[in-house]
Amino acid sequence: MEFRHLGRSGLLVSEIAYGNWITHGSQVEEEAALACVRAALDSGITTFDTADVYAGTRAEEVLGRALNGERRAGLEIFTKVFWRTGPGANDSGLSRKHILESIDGSLRRLGTDYVDLYQAHRFDHHTPLEETVEAFADVVRQGKALYIGVSEWTAEQIRAAKPIADELRVRLVSNQPQYSILWRVIEAEVVPASQELGLGQIVWSPLAQGVLTGKYRAGEQPPAGSRATDEKSGAGFIARWMEDDVLDAVARLQPLADEAGLTLAQLALAWVLQNPNVSAAIIGASRPEQVRDNVKASGVKLDAGLLKSIDEIVDPVVTRDPSLTSSPAKRP
Repeated sequence: MEFRHLGRSGLLVSEIAYGNWITHGSQVEEEAALACVRAALDSGITTFDTADVYAGTRAEEVLGRALNGERRAGLEIFTKVFWRTGPGANDSGLSRKHILESIDGSLRRLGTDYVDLYQAHRFDHHTPLEETVEAFADVVRQGKALYIGVSEWTAEQIRAAKPIADELRVRLVSNQPQYSILWRVIEAEVVPASQELGLGQIVWSPLAQGVLTGKYRAGEQPPAGSRATDEKSGAGFIARWMEDDVLDAVARLQPLADEAGLTLAQLALAWVLQNPNVSAAIIGASRPEQVRDNVKASGVKLDAGLLKSIDEIVDPVVTRDPSLTSSPAKRP
């Protein structure tokens, strides 16, 4: 496993991180989830990403049990706050009240005294940015988080937050956006701003919800039990990739992967990691063998000719429009 600095911080993270957005607590049974975490640990992954909202808070609980007994100093545990986690008026958003209450709930579920990175899961249009960043700074000062980050924020939002964080002497070090061969929205504005300000990207869905594994074929029904057939496990997100032209383009990537001695998933993960602003690519899994296959992308270098060939195939179906976001950013 290769390691990278998280932005311009001193924190090193495994360049393949393990995330449990749509698996732990919902898509797979706990025994399988624990086996996937064990496979991640055995494969050298030290960075684990979750959020309070995943599976209605159950994902944090499962991850906490899975990591119980591991040497805490040898792990980097990330979580997030923003989406609704309860019925109350203040059970969502980035108000001081919700942030300070949510971190305590996350720590309790994760079974840890602190998280390495606490992230604003979306931008809150209804709370003053100063209030949000000050609350995150207090979480750090209380020793409940070491660094702070954001997720799916625009370049403008990141530029507004960074000087506030600097003034408060708290390290805003990362953004967590969607990024893959097929979804390149961050390249136009977010990556340049992040490079300038010292933030690294912790990217989610580098396999485009499994489409870049090659499991889906144009004109064929999705495999039974796959993500595309399960509304609870992200079918709404994957629908954008299930068009025949996209699936045909993905199928044409397979010979490139074969020639490089990689699986299609490994090629897709390695492609994401060629971007120097990417600190880590988050993988999810429902089976341990998926983890063991994906981690082999760590350290792979793709030559310029291969990168050009990939672009020639997928250019007609790539999403690059920086005005788009991967999911709604308005407060629920």
